[in-house]
Amino acid sequence: MPRGGSPVQGPGALRAVLFDMDGLLIDSERLWLEVEFEVVARLGGRWTEEHQQALVGGSLAGAVAYMLELTGADVPAATVGAWLLDGMAERLGAAVPLLPGAKELLAEVRAAGVPAALVSSSHRRLIEPVLDAIGREHFAVTVAGDEVARTKPDPEPYRTAAARLGADPRACVVLEDSPNGLAAAEAAGCVTVAVPGVLPIAAAPGRTVVASLRDVDLAFLRSLVPAP
Repeated sequence: MPRGGSPVQGPGALRAVLFDMDGLLIDSERLWLEVEFEVVARLGGRWTEEHQQALVGGSLAGAVAYMLELTGADVPAATVGAWLLDGMAERLGAAVPLLPGAKELLAEVRAAGVPAALVSSSHRRLIEPVLDAIGREHFAVTVAGDEVARTKPDPEPYRTAAARLGADPRACVVLEDSPNGLAAAEAAGCVTVAVPGVLPIAAAPGRTVVASLRDVDLAFLRSLVPAP
């Protein structure tokens, strides 16, 4: 439920804005690349940007399984997952690099009183330092990848966020940078805006593609949701 409000029912005008985190609000894909390179080297393998592209928008468990298959290393999956989380937590604890337009859009959405959610495949441990840097006040709801049974591209994370906000998914706009994230949002019934990062993304019915969050404002988001 939005702070200070009651649940909103039914489709129509914009009811909520749902934000991805990695590669959308923060410039973390380059940090992930550094950590992945280190972890795969530790496993005795070699990592490239092409390997990273196979993981964009996916889960931690998927990344670990991919790395173990790639390297053939005999290391417990939980250990590899801990190495990845430790590496990212260290980097995000030092600095959280916001992407252009993120700060301004979050501030505009909040000032207008439109509920917002952060919906990420990252674990809660990595979301917390980002919330500290961005400002927790921007989000009425946050959903982490380790808090749902099925993460993106499954629609559960976005359905969960919309339900907690009391908003019909058809009246929510999702901003995403990855095909997996878009698949999740579209399967949940949300309107989507793609801001391509590591991977190219094509326009599709119900989806708008922009070059940067600097091209997005609240008026634009409202225009994407049909009036009742």
